[in-house]
Amino acid sequence: MALNIRYSIILLLLWACNNPSKEINISEISSEEKPFRMETLQMMDSIRAIKGAVNFRNHPYESAEKLKRVEQEVTLAKTNNQITIALYIEYGKTLLNAGRSQDAIDVFETLLDKLPENKVITPTTKGLHDALAISYMRLGEQVNCRDNHSSESCLFPIKGSGIHTDRQGSEKAIAIYKEILKVFPDDLQSRWLLNLAYMTLDEYPKGVPAGQLISPNVFKPEYDLPVFENISMNVGLDVNELAGGVIVDDFNNDSFLDILVSSWGLYGKLHFFENNGNGTFTEKTEPSGLQDLTGGLNLIQADYNNDGFLDFYILRSAWSGFDWMGQLPNSLVKNNGDGTFTDVTIASGMYAPNPTQSAVWVDFNNDGWLDLFVGNETHSQKELNPAQFFLNKKDGTFQDIAPQLGLNFTEYIKGVNSGDINNDGLMDLYISILNGPNKLLVNRGGTSIESWKFEDITQKAGVAEPLESFPTWFFDYDNDGWEDIFVTCFDGYSLGQQAFEVAADYLGQQPKADLPRLYKNTGAGNFTNVTASTQLNHILPAMGCNYGDLDNDGYLDFYIGTGAPDYRAIVPNRMFRNNAGKTFQDVTYAGNFGHIQKGHGIGFSDLDNDGDQDIYAVMGGSVSGDIFQNALFENPGNNNQWITIQLQGTASNRSAIGARIRVTVKDENGATRHIYNTLNSGGSFGANSLQAEIGLGNCKSITSIAVNWPNGIFEFIDYGSSKTGVFIKIVEGQPNFLEQERKSFSFPKMQHSMSH
Repeated sequence: MALNIRYSIILLLLWACNNPSKEINISEISSEEKPFRMETLQMMDSIRAIKGAVNFRNHPYESAEKLKRVEQEVTLAKTNNQITIALYIEYGKTLLNAGRSQDAIDVFETLLDKLPENKVITPTTKGLHDALAISYMRLGEQVNCRDNHSSESCLFPIKGSGIHTDRQGSEKAIAIYKEILKVFPDDLQSRWLLNLAYMTLDEYPKGVPAGQLISPNVFKPEYDLPVFENISMNVGLDVNELAGGVIVDDFNNDSFLDILVSSWGLYGKLHFFENNGNGTFTEKTEPSGLQDLTGGLNLIQADYNNDGFLDFYILRSAWSGFDWMGQLPNSLVKNNGDGTFTDVTIASGMYAPNPTQSAVWVDFNNDGWLDLFVGNETHSQKELNPAQFFLNKKDGTFQDIAPQLGLNFTEYIKGVNSGDINNDGLMDLYISILNGPNKLLVNRGGTSIESWKFEDITQKAGVAEPLESFPTWFFDYDNDGWEDIFVTCFDGYSLGQQAFEVAADYLGQQPKADLPRLYKNTGAGNFTNVTASTQLNHILPAMGCNYGDLDNDGYLDFYIGTGAPDYRAIVPNRMFRNNAGKTFQDVTYAGNFGHIQKGHGIGFSDLDNDGDQDIYAVMGGSVSGDIFQNALFENPGNNNQWITIQLQGTASNRSAIGARIRVTVKDENGATRHIYNTLNSGGSFGANSLQAEIGLGNCKSITSIAVNWPNGIFEFIDYGSSKTGVFIKIVEGQPNFLEQERKSFSFPKMQHSMSH
């Protein structure tokens, strides 16, 4: 340990003295537990110190703390009869962002009453009317959807129990938007929100003024996917907090997938739920030792020390480009294998307070130990936050070798992922940058760290765009054996005008924001932009995202969470089905995925061991008052075949991250087909399980399984049974597989039946 136990106890006492509300009795901590708790509390003491220096008065996200300061200024200004309009408007906006919607409404209406000239909607006064309208919309959401939550709340198109019973918020908003549209008839953002408000009252489309109606025809699904019901309330997984990450995986090795979720911000938390294997989950945050840890915006898992238990990494302080905003360090959290976890960031040598939300585990040098690339955010040349590449030293510690490898980029990095684009057995990197060209870095190898090379082939490969990017991933969308690249766009315009852009896209108008990119790998380091030909040339302003196989047809689909900070960004998250590697079909509304709260971390995983993937989605926004319940969409099942494969590396990293699986099947007509799956946690915002859950389509039998392990060894597995619908384990170096007995179960049934 870098710090001894004696020093740990001193830090703990200092921490407790400065945190009187947190009672810690050292005598109650067992001698076995002390080293683990001390390491975690060392990290928390550091975070507490950073919080103490934060300028909450000007903080764009910590609205609850900011409100305390603004209220003091307003009270003083009123006492001295010196309150300004600017301060009072700021007060109203801060109230709204802190979740006090009715109080915000009172402030904005007072401004209109006391300044009658503002009642006339002009380019100068429009912002005030916008603020009042969205305050009413937010009030309606809070009263009807958050406080009286149902399985259909905030699922677009709004229907059933999602219809608002308290009509005030939407009715008031409708009146304001109608007035705004009289003056600004081309304001698509107000038009979108007007239609949505009518929808919440069950008056869409008939009640919408003809000239402002957005036709229901534009929301027709492109494929008739069955309904995935949101069952998070039924199983106790409807965490009601801010934006965050999710990991769906087996942390206690009992063959049931658990769920770890986070909430971002300086006061965010972690929640750890163990899967009981009977349709229920038990929160184990406190007994696991995670109650002391601050959360983060993203989470990723891996067995970094090859001990057979999954650890995880917390990414913190995204968007916090200046130190006065509170740049918290990320955390490496070790699974102790006994149901508890320890923050080992300091002892591992990974402590660094930088703003980031994206990292990727990758064994870049194939030594059997996972390394970690962390994409930090440089918002200004005044405060540079270079990317880090932590080399695993195989003893529980890491060394940042980004400078030696030329990977210490000072960019506004929002997504990173790894994949082997040239099938040479070395993992390459793709880096998504918010305000500049992206980077594709090919791993050229070396005989030592000093001689190791990553070559930037971005321009040659033609994969630099979009220039304001967000989440990204490698996947073989067409099953041709070559890893393709998908990267989303979230430019500055769509951050403030997301509803405008989405409405324009649905209406077939020319958007101002950029589009995502799907780059098809054609081999030899070459890629082709197939965004248009695969029908993905739509506005998809993604924050959260991940991919999986909704219907077990063997082609990878994906879910986009549209999580812009602005309250007016009430737009549906989007699901796209892969149509046999040819096109992607929008199945958002067929499958019930159109959640209009802020979508963030997303995980595809088979939670009930029934062979199909369910989807967990973290909701909630960025400002203190923008909390909402997370969603769990249960897969209703299908008639296609499947196999779930658990890999265990021996010479390769134990998690087998980076391994490539090829399953060869025969269909009912005797035709042979290859299905490829790369083992990782999926997209760069949200984490799938590290077991390969592979759909096989309508195959008649499996003819072979092959694994290309991360160390480059290619192995054929003796799979003579040809069975599908099974769980198997493959250990590197062993030609035979082990069939696993896993219990499947059913989730509690809904009290009502949902329909399209």
